[in-house]
Amino acid sequence: MTMANEPAGKIEITLVKSVIGYDRRVRETVKSLGLGKLHSRTIQKATPDILGKVRKIAHLITVKDAE
Repeated sequence: MTMANEPAGKIEITLVKSVIGYDRRVRETVKSLGLGKLHSRTIQKATPDILGKVRKIAHLITVKDAE
């Protein structure tokens, strides 16, 4: 987790499991991260709100550092 005065790095998030059958809140979290279809990717800043969303849907995504 980054501290408030440290610059946030970037992470690459990939949707690897379908959201079919999951709760509406899970689907909205996936969409709010910029993910849509299966295997879609997005690069986000590693801010506390993004990392919290990532933790909530960790079973559906893979995350790695983006350089």
